[in-house]
Amino acid sequence: MSLPVMLTFDMDAENLWTARDPKGKGKPVWVSQGTYGPEVGLPRILSLLSRYDLPATFFVPGEVIENHPVAVESILERGHVVEHHSYTHTWSDELDESAEREEFQKGWDAIVSATGRKPKGWRSPAGELTENTITLMEEFGFSYSSNLFDSDTAHWLTDRGRVTDIVELPFAWVLDDAPFFLYSNRLPGRTMAAPSAVVESWIAEFEGLRTEPGTHMLIGMHPQVIGRHSRLTVLEQTVRHILESGDGEFIACEDYAARIRESNTGR
Repeated sequence: MSLPVMLTFDMDAENLWTARDPKGKGKPVWVSQGTYGPEVGLPRILSLLSRYDLPATFFVPGEVIENHPVAVESILERGHVVEHHSYTHTWSDELDESAEREEFQKGWDAIVSATGRKPKGWRSPAGELTENTITLMEEFGFSYSSNLFDSDTAHWLTDRGRVTDIVELPFAWVLDDAPFFLYSNRLPGRTMAAPSAVVESWIAEFEGLRTEPGTHMLIGMHPQVIGRHSRLTVLEQTVRHILESGDGEFIACEDYAARIRESNTGR
């Protein structure tokens, strides 16, 4: 059986920078790093996806949806899905229950308004959950989550020992572009990896996972990061390797979560 492969993009735009720095909105160069995503990186990504006829899932903060309607429309026109990624991209662990609920509600409203569709998937804006997050996911009716790093296999999300009805689609930092490429002069200690090193890592992950039935490969990317020409080659080389292997199935997160739900595996 082919290995399910999911391509996901967190289109955080300017909010990646403004949410982490209270003074960020007054730093035009700092913020411009984010603008590159929807304005320049996204069209290149969509072109690549169309060229290889690949499905993808875009996790987009509600405020980004409101600020970049043309970019969001271009995603929808290509047949891709927009899912929930908070409203402002404020790190969840900095929010109390009321503020986190507001992030869920406003992000939800923005998606429904822009797409006419209720979001089914949720990804944290900070790579972390709070003690209230899973309860909020249940209240808003999410069918899947893509946040944890605990497995290479989809499973049912648990909340303090209680098994929920939410499918978790785990991924890992090694399958995320940010640890390799995200850089700013205001993020101390950051270095940029060579694209060849990332291609090697992603292809090695695929080659290992394809030998283990029941696993999947989920790649997390950011248009402002992967959308640079030198980085987009990483994605294209990985895609071509998977296609040429004949042993990978590109699938949207929503569709794979539905498959897990139908099979009722991982309970």
